[in-house]
Amino acid sequence: MSEVAVVGFAQAPNVRRTPGTTNGVEMLVPVFHRLLADTGLSKQDIGFWCSGSSDYLAGRAFSFIAAVDAIGAFPPIMESHVEMDAAWALYEAWVKIRTGEVDTALVYGFGKSSAGELRRIMAMQMDPYLMTPLWPDSIGVAGLQARLGIDAGLWTERDMAEVAASSRRAALSNPDAQLAGDTTAEELLKQPYLADPLRAHDCAPITDGAAAIILASGDKARDLCDKPAWISGFEHRVDTPLIGARDLTTSPSTIAAAKAAGVDGVQVAELHAPFTHQDILLRQALGLGEEVRVNPSGGVLAGHPMFAAGLIRIGAAAAEIRAGRADRALAHATSGPLLQQNLVCVLEGR
Repeated sequence: MSEVAVVGFAQAPNVRRTPGTTNGVEMLVPVFHRLLADTGLSKQDIGFWCSGSSDYLAGRAFSFIAAVDAIGAFPPIMESHVEMDAAWALYEAWVKIRTGEVDTALVYGFGKSSAGELRRIMAMQMDPYLMTPLWPDSIGVAGLQARLGIDAGLWTERDMAEVAASSRRAALSNPDAQLAGDTTAEELLKQPYLADPLRAHDCAPITDGAAAIILASGDKARDLCDKPAWISGFEHRVDTPLIGARDLTTSPSTIAAAKAAGVDGVQVAELHAPFTHQDILLRQALGLGEEVRVNPSGGVLAGHPMFAAGLIRIGAAAAEIRAGRADRALAHATSGPLLQQNLVCVLEGR
């Protein structure tokens, strides 16, 4: 099977609110333009297009079809879509290239969270018979998970605040970050609770944003860039969506995906952790030591565009490889309630 590499990555700035439509076209057009210009490719050179988004977030059926307007009506394209984070769209495109159907693919994700009540919309991903009819608040449910970990001695509120402070400091070097600043855990712990034990800094912000990645096979990748980020492991696993039927203080699907992908020796990790306690939980599940740089981009606590945030983790990890700051990097993406579905992508520079 063909080797596959990330050869290009671009994203829109993470912002609290954009004036555009919920189909993402206004955010995607400049992202596509920049990405194609950076790689020297045209739309005709892309063998496969795949996107990740959500009709529930957009508030309209088949919103991803409207997003195709950002690509243009001509020439005809081969296109697909996943109703989840675009990291899973990248997985579909990776399979497409691995099997030899195409040699290039462009994957994109977008989300305009400002258009609705995100805490309410997220209830739609839970069990439709027993949980969703109760409209559980997504931050309140995450607070339950955080409290379980605190009571089990796995983390403390100070540990969580340290994660938030580290994220904001790292984001100072990320021009696309929504939240950045030189703060301390002590300052953050003075803030009031949002959903005990969670404070505002423990939760990823509401963000409008979009991102895109170009994948290419073997020789094509080598022609397109000096240092492709080769995908050496790519796995995803799923836990039950019934939050009462699993141990919320760990993540079996993350552990299984990491074991299958082979994460030993990674120097950088970009984690899709929408809450500070989930950052700690994922580090434990992935076995990341102090020697691993975690979220040098600031992670999703610095900007969380729904259905693009996981894809951005892969793009940010690939950027570390392509810039020569790491030889081996890990990217993680999650979907579903409380880390229910988890994807691990390992990238290498050669």
